[in-house]
Amino acid sequence: MIKECQEPLHFSLITTNQRLSEVCQLARQKSAVALDTEFVRVSTYFPKLGLIQLYDGERVSLIDPLSISDFSPFIELLSDPNVLKVLHSCSEDLLVFLQEFDQLPQPMIDTQIMARFLGLGNSVGLAKLALNYLDTKVDKGATRTNWIKRPLSETQLHYAAGDVWYLLSIYYCLQQELMATPWKNAVKADCELALSKTKKLQARNAETAYLDIPNSWKLNPLELARLKILAQWRQEVAIERDLALSYVVKSENLWKVAKYNPRNTSEMLEMGLSNNEVRVRGKKILQLLAKARRVSPYDYPKRILRIVDYPRYKKAIRLLQEKAYELTPQGLTLEILASKRSLEDLIKWVWQYNESPEKLPDLLVGWRREIGLQLLALLKSIGA
Repeated sequence: MIKECQEPLHFSLITTNQRLSEVCQLARQKSAVALDTEFVRVSTYFPKLGLIQLYDGERVSLIDPLSISDFSPFIELLSDPNVLKVLHSCSEDLLVFLQEFDQLPQPMIDTQIMARFLGLGNSVGLAKLALNYLDTKVDKGATRTNWIKRPLSETQLHYAAGDVWYLLSIYYCLQQELMATPWKNAVKADCELALSKTKKLQARNAETAYLDIPNSWKLNPLELARLKILAQWRQEVAIERDLALSYVVKSENLWKVAKYNPRNTSEMLEMGLSNNEVRVRGKKILQLLAKARRVSPYDYPKRILRIVDYPRYKKAIRLLQEKAYELTPQGLTLEILASKRSLEDLIKWVWQYNESPEKLPDLLVGWRREIGLQLLALLKSIGA
């Protein structure tokens, strides 16, 4: 019988540097620990870390980052090569660790990725895994907690502790099943891929922020020149003041300004910008539009050509999906091997990025590469 299903959930709140050092030292004596974070990201650019959950198989430690000043013992645990860090659906947690501690948990395994390779769904939740493997219901009642507000209630702390209490047992169950498949190394490779993608995401360039604005592809080069300047400014303000991008100016309004080039703040209001956006940012926006007028046409960004707009896109994606389905190894789904998005990334790499080694798509990396090369050959036979 699994211990966590027999014993009541128990945890300690860690609020001092001394206690943090002690629990991290104990955790580093284990071969695997479970980790999770709770954070708030509503009005800020950066997530605000409210709690770190650590379970070493014996004790659940709820680490309060608002009352601890020396995180070096925790950073040493994150980087300890002898301790596997087990997380679930970890993409946001990884960003938080990188932002707060400049350190990713390594080595790391994500139980959601493990579950994928066992046919349990592409994004199965922790509660479903707990029910499936431990016949236990996990309470998800405190999901919308403000984790920055103090004090945290017993209910909130109990909820947070539950996110790691069952995670190690779930990991061991998944690992046992994976051992009977040929996918153990593929899981490890996909977890490493998640770590490398997090580093790339953190290093996003403000100069290319305009590409993230919805419908930017509808703009002509002159309008894109305006959008590029506006989006770069917005991202720099958001980072400097730690504001959510939409709290500076909403994306749709930034697009309207780039498209219609208002001459004054009255026109901005007519366009649909909020009173607050115009009052706080209007003057600066007009200055940026004036700056855009000085950009040489030779320096305008090129029109954004979407993959779906290529004449042969429909044929290419259909043939690639059919071929990928044929090549999908037994026991895996097409979505794991080659999702539509990853096939589009392969098409972009050939049609738009001139097969740049710096932009190598997932299909040409690691365990997918052998199949990816066959898909690449097919794509090249189709042409753009």
